[in-house]
Amino acid sequence: MTPHAHPLADACTLLFVPGSRPERLPKALASGAGGVIVDWEDAVAPGDKAAARTALAQALAALAPAERARLALRINARGTPWHEGDLAAVHALAGQGLQAVVLPKAEDAAGIGEVARALGAAGWVLPLVESVAGLDALRELARAPRVLRLVFGHLDFQADAGLACGPDEEELLPVRLQIVLAARAAVLPAPIDGVTPDTRDLARVQTHAQRALRGGFGGKLCIHPAQVAAVHAAFRPAPEQLDWARRVVQGFEAAGGGVFTLDGRMVDAPVLKLAQRMLQRARLLDETQDIGKS
Repeated sequence: MTPHAHPLADACTLLFVPGSRPERLPKALASGAGGVIVDWEDAVAPGDKAAARTALAQALAALAPAERARLALRINARGTPWHEGDLAAVHALAGQGLQAVVLPKAEDAAGIGEVARALGAAGWVLPLVESVAGLDALRELARAPRVLRLVFGHLDFQADAGLACGPDEEELLPVRLQIVLAARAAVLPAPIDGVTPDTRDLARVQTHAQRALRGGFGGKLCIHPAQVAAVHAAFRPAPEQLDWARRVVQGFEAAGGGVFTLDGRMVDAPVLKLAQRMLQRARLLDETQDIGKS
């Protein structure tokens, strides 16, 4: 399987669930999110780490195979007291159908390799770029074997770099572009942008998601189920855009694959690719919405 064939490759929303609250998993999987991340890192207190491992093993047993395929696990970073125990738990969970792990503070291919070996041949790793060292090793991370998608942890990155970003986070535009280009160069699915901490201002969530889409990201992390719909609204093409995209595809077929004019503008192969991607994104969002209703 290539990374593009994995169920999480096209997910435009990944919703966090605390590792200490596994009873929330079914609701999260039914929220309409493209995927769910069980968080053993920030969401679990040090004294609860071991219990979270046991709880996930029990929760996985109750999930259908298709639900497990939409699940990822964020473990604790290398160098923390819990990392080695997490890797041992990942190896056991892989036997229960866990396929993907989010690696925080990813800074070299060796760390990705450790996680990949724990998961086994069917597993995938999502490196979380959230430090200057991670940015410096970006292309190494993107080209490491078994990488599914890059993820940007922009809040931790700001702290590590000593940035004091404004509300629009203009200071991070060069960093986001580097992540998008590294993913493209490594032929990975489009990367995933970071969270919006405000869970009440859904207009802000949607604005951040629109920025992510314009900037070449393929998805966004969510920390509350209410954020999922806001992100999907930003990523869903408007009816007039879909109409244009359909007419582009139809016109290209009618022209026999050659250049033609639509609404007074030239249409060539790059425009066709843009239209096809727009139609694919709408189709995937419809499929995700159907999963949430089932």
